[in-house]
Amino acid sequence: MYTEFYKLSGRPFQLSPDPRFFFGSRSHKKAMAYLSYGLNEREGFIVITGDVGAGKTTLVGHLLSRIDRQKFVHGHVVTTQLEADDALRMVASAFGLPQQGIDKASLLRAIEAFLVDARQMGKHVLLVVDEVQNMPKSALEEMRMLSNFQLDGKPLFQCFLLGQPQFRRMMASEDMEQLRQRVIASCHLSPLDVDEVREYIEHRLALVGWQSDPTFTDDAFTAIHAHTGGVPRRVNNLCSRLLLYGGLEEIHHFDAEVIATVARELAQEGTQHSSFRSATDVQPSVTPAAPPHAPTAPPVSTPASPPVSLPAPQPMAARPIAPEPVVEPMTLPPGHEETVLDLKQRVRILRGRR
Repeated sequence: MYTEFYKLSGRPFQLSPDPRFFFGSRSHKKAMAYLSYGLNEREGFIVITGDVGAGKTTLVGHLLSRIDRQKFVHGHVVTTQLEADDALRMVASAFGLPQQGIDKASLLRAIEAFLVDARQMGKHVLLVVDEVQNMPKSALEEMRMLSNFQLDGKPLFQCFLLGQPQFRRMMASEDMEQLRQRVIASCHLSPLDVDEVREYIEHRLALVGWQSDPTFTDDAFTAIHAHTGGVPRRVNNLCSRLLLYGGLEEIHHFDAEVIATVARELAQEGTQHSSFRSATDVQPSVTPAAPPHAPTAPPVSTPASPPVSLPAPQPMAARPIAPEPVVEPMTLPPGHEETVLDLKQRVRILRGRR
């Protein structure tokens, strides 16, 4: 494998979230500050949003790896399309509470008792809800109601909500006002810029013993950013394949051309959509030349329609002329024969001009 070829101690670009590889971009540092502030406040909801692969789970995992386990109890829920009661059962399961065959009222009492016991032991309870955009509003309302549990006037429960950008639109709706009032901080993870992509790649390589083998040109980092849009998971996917390709081809120096080759392979496999196409990847559109002496028609605005394959245009002289239709003879009134002959002669003249 490429780890042996490049003398690395591990795989630097694995796709599964790993808190050890956390990289503090400007956006991620801001989100980390918000999460730390929330933990110090010991109440409310903190919302972290970002595109798929932006690093939300890695961010929270990094934070949880640094907290004092003697002072915090945390549970993690990854949501799908959960109804309200199912959401409560997932919460109970996240904290190791029995939840099968229990009615909603008993389930709420069990969760409250757990929260009270944790507080009396001097511990703070934190719930992390991932992929929260999949949770219906009724289930989110159950989450909000859990924040009402208190002891000695202090809340017993705190929640981090991690979701994709559409969750921000959900939160903005009128019927989410009560939950919005419980949010003490909200942050959106932006993609990495070009410089951060370079720092991100070098950071992850350094953690597995990278000794500048392979090397990257400046335009290689620019190309990686262009092909991935600066989304960390896309960067991981591209760089993992890049190292595999380099190991198989025994390449120790990566430039933009090598990046384009690997990105094209991924795009052809359908495993990653490239957000950039180089000039060599774009086929120029060719407009057929007009036939010689063909009249130019004014442009006509027509509605969009599916592309139609048309034969190549031919010069007018080369086009076959359709035979004249057979016309049944007519009987004309007296005195009109001359007029009809004149019309026929004019038609012949016009046809000769075409």
